[in-house]
Amino acid sequence: MRARRHRQRALLLAAVGLLAAGIGIVSWATPLARRVELSSVDARFDVRGKQKPPADVVVVGLDAKSLAQLKAPIPLPRHFHAEVIDRLRKAGAKVIAYDFQFTNPTDQDNDGALLDSLARTPGVILGTTLIGPGGGVLGSPKARAALHVIPASTAFPPRAQRHQVFRRIVYANGLESFAVAAAEKALGHPVDRSKFAGDGAWIDFAGPAGTVRTISFIDVLNGKATGLGGKVVVVGATDPIIQDVHSTSAGAGMPGPEIQANAIATILRNFPLQTAAGWLSVLMIAIAGIATPAGAIRWHGLKWLPIPIALAIAIPVIAQLAFNGGTILPVAAPGLALIVSFLGTLAVAYWTDIRERRRLRATFARFVPPQVVDDVIAQADDDLRLGGTQLESTVMFSDLRGFTSVAEHLPAEEVIEILNRYLTEMSDAILEHGGTVVSYMGDGIMAVFGAPLAQEDHADRALAAATDMLHTRLARFNAWAAEHGISEPFRMGIGLNSGPVMSGNVGSAKRLEYTAIGDTTNTASRLEGMTKEAGCPLLVSDTTKAALQNSHELAFVGELEIRGRTNTLKAWTLQNDSGAGQTADPAASEETTPSA
Repeated sequence: MRARRHRQRALLLAAVGLLAAGIGIVSWATPLARRVELSSVDARFDVRGKQKPPADVVVVGLDAKSLAQLKAPIPLPRHFHAEVIDRLRKAGAKVIAYDFQFTNPTDQDNDGALLDSLARTPGVILGTTLIGPGGGVLGSPKARAALHVIPASTAFPPRAQRHQVFRRIVYANGLESFAVAAAEKALGHPVDRSKFAGDGAWIDFAGPAGTVRTISFIDVLNGKATGLGGKVVVVGATDPIIQDVHSTSAGAGMPGPEIQANAIATILRNFPLQTAAGWLSVLMIAIAGIATPAGAIRWHGLKWLPIPIALAIAIPVIAQLAFNGGTILPVAAPGLALIVSFLGTLAVAYWTDIRERRRLRATFARFVPPQVVDDVIAQADDDLRLGGTQLESTVMFSDLRGFTSVAEHLPAEEVIEILNRYLTEMSDAILEHGGTVVSYMGDGIMAVFGAPLAQEDHADRALAAATDMLHTRLARFNAWAAEHGISEPFRMGIGLNSGPVMSGNVGSAKRLEYTAIGDTTNTASRLEGMTKEAGCPLLVSDTTKAALQNSHELAFVGELEIRGRTNTLKAWTLQNDSGAGQTADPAASEETTPSA
């Protein structure tokens, strides 16, 4: 039966592990956990913190300072842009990437100034959000070709625009993307398009807004900017009033030109931030889903609990360390798998281990005091067995005298009722004094004090229980029996012996019972059997008397010959219960025991 329950439990836990891993993998492969996963990436940027700004990319921003000094309308007259382009060319900028749209004509003077500047600076990247060939840059393909400008799309992936958080860059969106065109111009060769597979390439932001070196538009216009030689220069609006400010993985409030600068720097550094290989992500999710139930197969109860706790800590830590190294591992999907596996394992543990322990607790509660049941269960092993232990204990055997002759003349149901009434009274006395009821043998009871949990005062407890049984419980039971037509009162015999006792659960896989064995037990049984011959209801061995910690009025009965023992055994009884057969102890003159 136990083996079958173990197999059922293992199968349930295996099913939990497979289900949890499957749910995690499905959530990773579909949009189910996408939003949480993206938010976790944002958190990893925040934990990583600000990095060293890119050395080869600079932003020239049309900021509040520039607008205040120029005192010009928005959009800015094009002759200002023409002057900035000329300044950047003369400063030695390697690439000029202009994140302002020049689609429709304005006036002849401003348009002419811009066209002349572009003619003097071939290869300028001109951004546009319009979809289609050329995106309407400078009005016509012929003009673009003559000026050698490179039109590019500044639009971000549709998914990023829907979520309003910029995290990735695509290769093209009608036109080659702005960052790709600028990076290819700087590198002098095409960018590997496969790097943008799926939703696009991750932008490895150097930090929050303001991390990339930014020079004021007006400072470039006035010739005050330095250190632009050999740089990719992104020119665009950085003042929030122009409304080109967005949320990114690195935080909110980042101007569009700085986003483009981070994207360009990412491409120039050959995409340092990559999604982990699919097999690695699946493995991580599978471990998160399977580890907890696998541990529960090995460890019963809640001993497996450290596994999900450790994984809950390890998953984000490992993901962050991998992120710092340039690899984006999934977090949401493994986390989901871990939660499902934890809840599933907890449910299986409750319906198997915990439920079994509750059953065992209810069983033990019949035989040991309620206050020590939890301690007894805590000592049980994974198979809910109490391992064998040897403790100094006091063993009690008791027997009801006259019951057999009475039972011969009564119906079976009345016999059982009488026996149950008697056993209840005596068991309550044993339990209330901290003893453990080991077994019932017809109308006989075997109990032990000081096991399965050690008790320093086990002898005192046993003697107190025996006194209660003989003087209080037996009288109450006889009164009840008299009310039910039994005229002859019952008598009892009790034997107490102290010493080393080996106790634990014994039996087969199908049936277990708690027992206490050893010479101490055998002697206690022999003493109980000799109470009738000794003429007193209680016999206390000399070892029990020596183990008493408090004074008790005991009378010496004599040195008894115990079957199976070569030496005689000194026996004692309660002072008030001594009677026929009592002899004097030649070695002791006191009538009460001293305190041990």
